[in-house]
Amino acid sequence: MAKCSFCGIEIPIGTGMIFVYKTGKIANFCTRKCELHTLKLKRKPQNMKWVTSAGKDKSKKP
Repeated sequence: MAKCSFCGIEIPIGTGMIFVYKTGKIANFCTRKCELHTLKLKRKPQNMKWVTSAGKDKSKKP
């Protein structure tokens, strides 16, 4: 199974979307929300509160 390129959730077989960049890089998305945040709005998953698994550092240093 593939993982969403934005939020890191595993995508069930037969669902989701695939985006292929001009360079040949492939991005998998679970929902339209993840696709828009990545491609159109150019947001980082680390800055989104609703993203729980992709790239967040669990150990916060004071």
